[in-house]
Amino acid sequence: MSNHPLVNFFQIASLVMLLVAVALLATITTMHFAIHGAEVQVPALKGMTEEEARSQTAGLGLNLNVDNRYYSTEVGAGHILTQSPPAGTVVRREWQVRVSESLGPQTVEVPDTVGGDERVAEIELRRAGLSVGSTAQLPYAKAAEGTVLAQDPPAKSQGIERPSIDLLIATGGDETAEGYVMPDMTGMAVISAQAELAKVGIKTGTPRYIEVPVASVGTGDAQPRLPVKPGAVVAQQPPAGAHVDQTTMVMLTVAR
Repeated sequence: MSNHPLVNFFQIASLVMLLVAVALLATITTMHFAIHGAEVQVPALKGMTEEEARSQTAGLGLNLNVDNRYYSTEVGAGHILTQSPPAGTVVRREWQVRVSESLGPQTVEVPDTVGGDERVAEIELRRAGLSVGSTAQLPYAKAAEGTVLAQDPPAKSQGIERPSIDLLIATGGDETAEGYVMPDMTGMAVISAQAELAKVGIKTGTPRYIEVPVASVGTGDAQPRLPVKPGAVVAQQPPAGAHVDQTTMVMLTVAR
């Protein structure tokens, strides 16, 4: 009889430990479902209309953002062209899914803005359904300030990727002993870059062609990126912002 209290103690202690273990397991399970219940897989959106993609992502608690629009002969106008993160990626609810939308095949003709005023060029591009992309400025004594010296893509180009045109703008006759300010040529077609520099008498060496790996679609907040277009400048020497003159030899590195 004297052993019964001790046996009862161990039985009660074992029962308490079991209850604690069960409670701990229940807590862990609840946390697991709470965490993973807030995670979803990003759906495949390519080919959907923007309305369909918004409905699909909203149903999963995701936010859709149209970052860019590109011309495409493969995906119809108004349909999703690329997405980031890619389909199948596990993300938390409220995550932002970035997409680019197809404009369909190029149907507009690129106007010739060279020689005109920058503001007039912007109006002409808008009338054609295009917009001004990036602008670079170059001191040039032979043109009035605000004159378009060159554009990329050039007039009447076919097969352009984006509905935007990059412009090189004259900043007036501010030639000094230091020469000119080197503009940023990266992303431009090498032929256009060489032509722009030749306008002010700056020579370019033989371009160096390199293989450029296809850019990853990216994950998280990374924007969708298209591959570098063959023939586009990917690096330059001297760099943008450097002082150059007619004795400077500009070296361009170009995507093969």
